[in-house]
Amino acid sequence: MVEKFFQDHERKMPRDSLITSENDKRSKRKRAKSKQETSRRENNEEEEAQLTGGKGTKARKDIRNEKTRRMEKEEVREVDENIDEGKKKQGSTKKGEKKEDGGKQLVKEKARDIKKKKHKKAETSSEPETSEEDDDEEEDNDKDVVRPECLSPEELEKLKEAVDERKKLIQSLRGKPWPMKKKLVTLRESQEFVEKYEGALGKGKGRKLYAYKVLMTKKWMKFQRDFENFKTACIPWEMKIKEIESHFGSSVASYFIFLRWMYGINMILFGLTFGLVMVPEALMGRPYGSMPRKTVPRAEEASAMDFAVLWDFGGYAQYSVLFYGYYNNQRTVGWLKFRMPLSYFLVGVGTVAYSYMVVIRTMARNANESGVGDDNSFNFSWKMFTSWDYLIGNAETADNKFASITTSFKEAILEEQENHKDDNIHLTRFLRVLANFLVLCCLAGSGYLIYFVVRRSQKFALDGLENHTWWERNEVNMVMSLLGMFCPMLFDVISTLENYHPRVALQWQLGRIFALFLGNLYTFIIALMDEINLKRKEEKVVKFNITMWEASLYNGTVLENSTAPPVTIHPADVPRGPCWETMVGQEFVRLIISDTMTTYITLLIGDFLRAVLVRFLNYCWCWDLEAGFPSYSEFDVSGNVLGLIFNQGMIWMGSFYAPCLPALNVIRLHVSMYLQCWAVMCCNVPQERVFKASGSNNFYMAMLLVILFLSTLPAIYTIVSIPPSFDCGPFSGKNRMFDVIHETLESDFPPWFSKVFSYASNPGLVLPFILLMVLAIYYLQSTSKSYREANVELKKKLQMQNEENKRKNKRAALKAQMDLEEARKTAQEQQRNNNASVQDQEVYCVSELSDSWMKMRLSRK
Repeated sequence: MVEKFFQDHERKMPRDSLITSENDKRSKRKRAKSKQETSRRENNEEEEAQLTGGKGTKARKDIRNEKTRRMEKEEVREVDENIDEGKKKQGSTKKGEKKEDGGKQLVKEKARDIKKKKHKKAETSSEPETSEEDDDEEEDNDKDVVRPECLSPEELEKLKEAVDERKKLIQSLRGKPWPMKKKLVTLRESQEFVEKYEGALGKGKGRKLYAYKVLMTKKWMKFQRDFENFKTACIPWEMKIKEIESHFGSSVASYFIFLRWMYGINMILFGLTFGLVMVPEALMGRPYGSMPRKTVPRAEEASAMDFAVLWDFGGYAQYSVLFYGYYNNQRTVGWLKFRMPLSYFLVGVGTVAYSYMVVIRTMARNANESGVGDDNSFNFSWKMFTSWDYLIGNAETADNKFASITTSFKEAILEEQENHKDDNIHLTRFLRVLANFLVLCCLAGSGYLIYFVVRRSQKFALDGLENHTWWERNEVNMVMSLLGMFCPMLFDVISTLENYHPRVALQWQLGRIFALFLGNLYTFIIALMDEINLKRKEEKVVKFNITMWEASLYNGTVLENSTAPPVTIHPADVPRGPCWETMVGQEFVRLIISDTMTTYITLLIGDFLRAVLVRFLNYCWCWDLEAGFPSYSEFDVSGNVLGLIFNQGMIWMGSFYAPCLPALNVIRLHVSMYLQCWAVMCCNVPQERVFKASGSNNFYMAMLLVILFLSTLPAIYTIVSIPPSFDCGPFSGKNRMFDVIHETLESDFPPWFSKVFSYASNPGLVLPFILLMVLAIYYLQSTSKSYREANVELKKKLQMQNEENKRKNKRAALKAQMDLEEARKTAQEQQRNNNASVQDQEVYCVSELSDSWMKMRLSRK
């Protein structure tokens, strides 16, 4: 009895397994029946083929083709049955997947119908076939063909929806939280689906037009992508700057971005001066040796080609298109009637106006970009989980990206440390006051040293420069270059007392070096003004002597023979006055050349040789040279930035008297980019405290705007107040340089225009206009300040709302967690109770069965 009970219980339990086995048996029976039917059909067809003797080969081929078709149909049916069973088991799926599967099934069904029609036509046709391979190729091609004429409007609409869904999936695939392998597989399948079925969405000419539009859209998108890559590749030194930024941080990269921007500005200035001043004078002006201002004096011809003379831009370099004094004062030159004096004046004014416009525009654009601000919430989480670019396929790019992420983490850690720093405020204030006092002492000492050297050089000039050594001749330039090289190092040492944030410390350092360079530059300008006054006094004497020489020459020729032709004197023998404009241009060119040479020598000695010594002597030295003294040098951002700014200031100041200065500066910046990039990557190490540069370079631009304004003041003063030289330059013979404007208005424009211009240039109208501009600027500044404050308030409110939402979410999460724990506890208790009841029932059943079994045993006995 007990054994029968357990056997019945076991028969009832595995019902599901029996059901599945029965389903498998049924499917096997169906397959066997289908195979028997196919074998019967094949036998019948073979018999028919044997009866038809003339068409035996064709019948065999048709039989083979029919076999393959039936096998494919059976496989498709089995796949469809499995898919239907899977759908019944899994239930409903996503909307997009249904549409895509529906589209695929529609396409498959229509392809099958097309194949059936084609096969029927092929069976009824009487033309002989060439080979079995051709039939197989046609069948393979027919598999991929989907004729839109065979699809109903509803099916076309479904297919279109499936294609659109695949397109949306391709666009949003990058943001899916899937593994990369799944993304690539899905992308490949979606692209194949779209390319295969996208052309079946129209009929006739409309289908062809739609396919043409799709093709042209793809080509246009590819062209745009390639063009964007081409534009990125055309940006000068972009990859170099990115590599430097990845290893040294954004503060060092900001210097090279600023250098590239300055290179672009100087290219425009060089194009203006070279195309509108130097080339017209060289091609259409009078040639060398035709007049005194274009000829080397007889006393200087012997040494005009010496290297020392050419290095100081004397000799043949002085009497060339490189300097102001070479240009002729003819109103028009060449067969084009080119207005040389007018062009010279307008190019000088236009370069300054263009520089103002570009600097102010760049500052405004940077202000707009920096006004957006960054959200520093979850900064480290964002950097950790979203910094890597998974589309990188180059090893070098991957290394740069890794270094960039590491540097950004260092910058963020430093920012976080500075935000939570707490120091002794009284000690910090005392040290900052002491540092500023030491800096003021350095500035005063450097200004006095330059003034002393300039006064000494004036004495040397009165005695004759050829009687002095090379150092005494170039003492002013060398002292200014050495001060610009060593004073920033001293300021850097002093700035360690102040304990500022690295970004604020950089701005203070830039301001101090700016004050140093500005004091040095204006001391140099004051010395030049004294030298200009001396040249003007000498010019008066020379002018009187020239008039006396001309009178004596004329009188001597007339007394000897009144009918003799006029005496022709070689231009090299004609006496000439000192051209103070050329002297000013030469001084600026020498200063720029000496500054450039000092910069390059500093790079080679201070960075390269230092790195070589530390690298190769570290193995045999008493202490660790890399960790201790002298160690590898760091890149001096402040000194290099200020060097660029003041070099550009000298270009703006001296380009009116030396048109070659923009060309020299372009060469200097081009060489500096490659040399400094090499020095940074090979000889320098990243700073110990890597900090993030500000979102814009407006601090650099502000200093550049100040130096632009201060550098144009001396040039404007000389143009407006000092009369030009009487025998050199395009403005010789005029009282002031700007008289060329009045001359042009009077001779080339109608009288009413000159009157309007004179009224417009009246100080009574200019001063109110300037006042109105100042008021407008003040109004716009105040409104922008109010907008900025409102933006800050909105940011604070958004941050408070964000924190409140965080608290609410945290409370909701805690509540949900508690509910889950309570539900888990109740479920565990219920499970324990159920298990206990089941065990009690099992024990009760076993005890009942054992009692009944014992009773039966006893009754039998």
